[in-house]
Amino acid sequence: MEDRISIIRWLDKLDAAIALEATSLRSIGAVLDRPCMNIVMFTNTFSPHVGGVAHSVASLSEMLRELGHAVLIVAPDYAEAARSESDILRVPAIQNFNGSDFSVPIPFTRSLEKTLNAFEPDVVHSHHPFLLGDTALRTAASRALPTIFTYHTRYELYGHYVAQDAPVLQRLVLSLAAGYCDLCDHIIAPTHSIADLLRHHDVTKPITTIPTGIDLARFADGDRLRLRSRLGIVETDFIVGHVGRLAPEKNLTYLTEAVCLFLLQNERAHFVVAGDGASASEMRRMLDEAGLQDRCHLLGVVEGADLADVYAAMDVFAFSSRSETQGLVLVEAMATGVPVVGLDEPGVREVVRTGKNGYLLSADASPGQFSKALARVRALTPPGRAALQEEARLTAASYSQSSTAQQTVDLYSHAVESHAGARATRTRSFEATLEGLKQEWRILANLANAVKDAVATRSDSTK
Repeated sequence: MEDRISIIRWLDKLDAAIALEATSLRSIGAVLDRPCMNIVMFTNTFSPHVGGVAHSVASLSEMLRELGHAVLIVAPDYAEAARSESDILRVPAIQNFNGSDFSVPIPFTRSLEKTLNAFEPDVVHSHHPFLLGDTALRTAASRALPTIFTYHTRYELYGHYVAQDAPVLQRLVLSLAAGYCDLCDHIIAPTHSIADLLRHHDVTKPITTIPTGIDLARFADGDRLRLRSRLGIVETDFIVGHVGRLAPEKNLTYLTEAVCLFLLQNERAHFVVAGDGASASEMRRMLDEAGLQDRCHLLGVVEGADLADVYAAMDVFAFSSRSETQGLVLVEAMATGVPVVGLDEPGVREVVRTGKNGYLLSADASPGQFSKALARVRALTPPGRAALQEEARLTAASYSQSSTAQQTVDLYSHAVESHAGARATRTRSFEATLEGLKQEWRILANLANAVKDAVATRSDSTK
């Protein structure tokens, strides 16, 4: 009898333990909320190319993996790319297109379909509207998957890589990009300015503003004196800094002219630049002609912990680009506590607040006015400079990787749920092929409409 009572009590305890475990599992499920996903990303630029889009794709994919999701990146091959990479499919590409540092991918490859079949993606994330961007659309259509597109780049401002900034080409590229948005299911805009720009150009698909996040800890650990010591710059000297691709669309002739004016009026000041590109030689020429070569330091490409040291060495970050969608380097500088002087352009105005974390100048400000803003930062009292630095760090805190990655996951999940019905009904290869052909027609129609719009606008302007 006692044995029977003991067994009953033991079973009661087991039932209670099972009930507790079930409650715990339900709690964990509530926290996780949604299952992990397989995400395939298509990008025309990726490491070892150095640039905002490549960094954004790498940063987001890293955070998604940390959150438990699987990410496959489809990107162009580079001569310098590692021969052994996990979770990256390299496609053949034309190297150094038209003298630039870009590789142009050739999007037709036999290995892609096989890899995608093995990966079984749940969502497609496109990072460009051309080349591999079209491949992203085809992939999503044939598999009934949602397509998310991040509008990283002011494409119409990059026409000099193909022609000499021909207005017709600019209109064509902008029309193509806007039309591409409406071939996707949802658009991510890095800033409200870009979201407004897309709506102004009649994009009808939903747009969510999610900036690219940064690793705050990475930039908080920079050493202010290490780079200064290497370059022979004393601690009390003032450093104007810049980080980024040195390319024509970054408005670097203007920036160099402004910095030259500042340095000529401030003997104990230096210009430190991290980055490389087609504009580097022109910048060096201007600095040499001004006799400032001893106080200007063009470091080339800098990455990792060394980049944090570059930011930490600065007293002000100078930024004059008019082609940004976000201006990621602004946030990186602010994460190190460096105030910014920039022009009132998209991607900059969302970050820089005059008198708070730097100075935002009119978009048509002269190089002389930009130089005076740099001098204004130098003239600040220690408490005034400390206030700018603290506000800069607070601004950067709102761009943490974990926050922006979670916003992206929420968007993915909603898109996957919205496509569940279509995915369940498209089970036959014939249906998939038919939908792929329909999407191919839409892609061609977008191109035709863009050409028609560009030519029509040109005709109207010549009347």
